[in-house]
Amino acid sequence: MDYDVIIIGGSYAGLSAALTLGRATRKVLVVDGSKPCNKQTPHSHNFLTHDGRTPAQISSIAKAEVLKYPTVEFLDGEVLVAKKIENVFQIELNNGNRFTSRKLLLATGLKDNLPDIKGLKECWAISVIHCPYCHGFEVKDEKIGLFMNGDHAFEMAKNLNLWNKDLTILTNGKSALTLAQTDKLLAKSIKIVEDEIEELEHTDGSLETVKFKNRNELKLKAVYMRPEVDQHINFDQQLGFELTELKTVKIDEQQQTTVKGVYAAGDCTTLFRSLSVITASGTLAAVMINKELIGEDF
Repeated sequence: MDYDVIIIGGSYAGLSAALTLGRATRKVLVVDGSKPCNKQTPHSHNFLTHDGRTPAQISSIAKAEVLKYPTVEFLDGEVLVAKKIENVFQIELNNGNRFTSRKLLLATGLKDNLPDIKGLKECWAISVIHCPYCHGFEVKDEKIGLFMNGDHAFEMAKNLNLWNKDLTILTNGKSALTLAQTDKLLAKSIKIVEDEIEELEHTDGSLETVKFKNRNELKLKAVYMRPEVDQHINFDQQLGFELTELKTVKIDEQQQTTVKGVYAAGDCTTLFRSLSVITASGTLAAVMINKELIGEDF
């Protein structure tokens, strides 16, 4: 056996788990492909002692702290294959190298499937944002859009009304809001635009104008949206664990998947993608993994 634990993914959840396991003197390998979903985000917020830092700065500080523990190793690369052979886990990297471990922790994050709208990709995580708790204070009292429809749009508009009174729901086509929802929104002076979006005009990711296919335009400071997500790699098919209907990894209260010995933490398990939450999940997963290893060895 090469390692006690292999962690796939070296962002906040993976690093938090590696720190905990390193302090428990476990032999750990962290494999990371350096493709964080928040790479474009200019500042991270709502994370104690790091409020306002860039995601890269936080990761760099965390990695340096983890590397102080001699039993933890880092490897740059992409895991293409992960499988369970009896009670042993084996991974294979894109360079062909293989490693084995007693336990496996997935901290692989999620892949955001952005609509094919000009300018959206460049604005994502800068001025097209997903969470008011992460970004809401920076755009409070500004003219804001909500790229959403139906029940999701209604619930999000209720939340955003705390931060922004000038709010426009962009349904990008026929509204799926109920009559009661529409009446409630309009009573709160929340506008609804059904025009189809053609382009987000921006400067270096900072949104300026939403342009519609019918040539109408709307000046906005930012747009909230919740894109569809996928797992980065089909480890669920390779290892046989279950996903939820939201396409996140199904875990129990101990961060274990439906396959014994395979744990998961961070964004791949939840759509509540707050740094404090995903960091805590990495710590919990590491404690539960170590507890299982102790039980096997004692």
